[in-house]
Amino acid sequence: MTRNEILRAQIPHTLREAEFPALGELYRGKVRDNFAKGSRIVMVTTDRLSAFDRVLTTIPFKGEVLNQITAFWFEKTKDVAPNHLQDVPDPSVLVVRRLRPLSLEMVVRGYLTGSLWRDFQAGRGAKAYGIDLDPALKKDQRFERPILTPSTKEEMGKHDLPISPRELVGRGTLTQRQWDEIAQYALALFAKGQEWARTRGLILVDTKYEFGVDEGGKIFLIDEIHTPDSSRYWIAEGSEERFRKGEDQKMLDKEFIRQWLIRERGYQGEGPLPEIPDEVRAELAGKYVELTEKLTGKEPSLAVGDTRARIEKALRAKKYL
Repeated sequence: MTRNEILRAQIPHTLREAEFPALGELYRGKVRDNFAKGSRIVMVTTDRLSAFDRVLTTIPFKGEVLNQITAFWFEKTKDVAPNHLQDVPDPSVLVVRRLRPLSLEMVVRGYLTGSLWRDFQAGRGAKAYGIDLDPALKKDQRFERPILTPSTKEEMGKHDLPISPRELVGRGTLTQRQWDEIAQYALALFAKGQEWARTRGLILVDTKYEFGVDEGGKIFLIDEIHTPDSSRYWIAEGSEERFRKGEDQKMLDKEFIRQWLIRERGYQGEGPLPEIPDEVRAELAGKYVELTEKLTGKEPSLAVGDTRARIEKALRAKKYL
């Protein structure tokens, strides 16, 4: 079977929800189903696709390639920021240290693109983050240095909201010391990500990080890192020329589906969920797989079959069930 045929064949077997009550108390995020018990959390990365803060459909093999990228980056950046990873018992599962998550998403941007560009066009710029942008900036233009544009961490189904560091500290979401430490971690992680991406023929354009604290107040990187769900990647070759010509960048990330939704369905998060054809789901899956290969240098093992059954077997083998 060709890769596209494998991706299409897996669509009936995609994992929308993980039901493993024996693992502990369930918290369901946009993509991950987290089971907490004692000092650990078993994070099952499902195949759910979210965009504009809405869960829309599933993408074949999405959970396992996201997991593979996250595990790869946690290992590569553990000298930059401590993280919560303890074990990877299955391609779609992480076992992590249980921490108290901080209620923000730390977004780092290297270029004026995506939602920030849409805000810029609407005249809002980055004022919500306490940042003044040069009005002469153009779409996809590189900032002189990366900027921090944090957002609140809202419940599933609600839009995360832009917020300034001053507001975060003022409302008690975190202390000034915590903000300073997280900002330092985020910029260092982003620099490490951009450096590695360049060696792989890619540009890490922007990303988001999440953090948690232990009982002693130590801060850890949590959730995921530098995945196509949480980050924007462009193909480096020809990027400058495309920018000069005002052409769209070549993307290997979830922005593909956002642009498709806007262009083909006129959808930006409001109203009924749009139908997404199987060929579009498979095309996005192909981009995720290609990015995984480029970043890690390893071709993901794509075996068509029952994802949930495979996860259960692996969890039982490692005595988590």
